Amino acid sequence: QVQLVESGGGLVQAGGSLRLSCIGSGRSFSDYAMGWLRQVPGKERNFVAAINWSGDSTSYVDSVKGRFTISRDNAKNTVYLEMNSLKPEDAAVYLCAAHMNFQRLQEGQYSFRGQGTQVAISS
Repeated sequence: QVQLVESGGGLVQAGGSLRLSCIGSGRSFSDYAMGWLRQVPGKERNFVAAINWSGDSTSYVDSVKGRFTISRDNAKNTVYLEMNSLKPEDAAVYLCAAHMNFQRLQEGQYSFRGQGTQVAISS
């Protein structure tokens, strides 16, 4: 089992920035590719970004490329999502997710996920 706890969400103006964090505990954090999904109430959960176990490969959905950066610190069992130039359409609950397979994570699949942190954007 891997337990994931997100933090860093909040209300920000359009054009602003937020940094989300996800701390993992339980089984070896560095065994897993890590990622972020987001979900708006009433809509399906969508892939946002992923990073492989070592941190040397990343992937993003097209709508956030150039604005969001995913990173990880395996010594701290933490994965981050730096979000810049936020747009109203970025508002969602952001969930941290883990999967042994980096490709599967990019497809929105996960073995473990957190409860999420809310990101709200004011225009």
